[in-house]
Amino acid sequence: MDTFPDEFRSQLLNLMAWRRDVRRFRTDPVDEAVLMRCLDTFRLAPSVGLSEPWRIIRVQSETARAAALENYKAANAQALAGYDGEQAASYSQLKLSGMAEAPEHLAIFCDDSTEQGHGLGAGTMPEMRRYSVVGAVTLMWLAARSEGLGMGWVSILDPVQLCHDLNVPKGWSLVAYMCVGWPEDQSDTPELERVGWEHRHDMIIETR
Repeated sequence: MDTFPDEFRSQLLNLMAWRRDVRRFRTDPVDEAVLMRCLDTFRLAPSVGLSEPWRIIRVQSETARAAALENYKAANAQALAGYDGEQAASYSQLKLSGMAEAPEHLAIFCDDSTEQGHGLGAGTMPEMRRYSVVGAVTLMWLAARSEGLGMGWVSILDPVQLCHDLNVPKGWSLVAYMCVGWPEDQSDTPELERVGWEHRHDMIIETR
């Protein structure tokens, strides 16, 4: 198929607009079949050299979740200490993680030591493996949104500590810690924009 119908393109753009970083979840469980459909999109994702370097851990045990949550709290306190005045006050009011409520936690790693793909495309730019993982996460995010699910990317974490707590193999690096569940509410505007933390700006395209 060379092109898709106008209606399809419009719906695709609409899906992208409603893909939000969710931090406010209901605690209702996610049906296993729905979650698996979302995770199956990793099979469709492109990867440098067809290396498929993503490694996914479902963080389910109370011990592992508690360690991840404590990790976040410590990192968040350190981040808050980096602000002062009104910005510190604003930061302290932000809800930056849905870890306590989200029914599903996914820790997604890049296996930088993988032999799959035979190093094609990663010789001069090894970070392409991690970019491949990010692309795969994005596909899952869109699939989750189409199912009515929300996903939240927790980046306020100590990745070294998390790798230790989850006892991951040497050579794995954390790319994304994702909370997955049913959002409390829905909006096509990022929460940080709604609360005035930052605003979108015009895209800059330069010509050389």
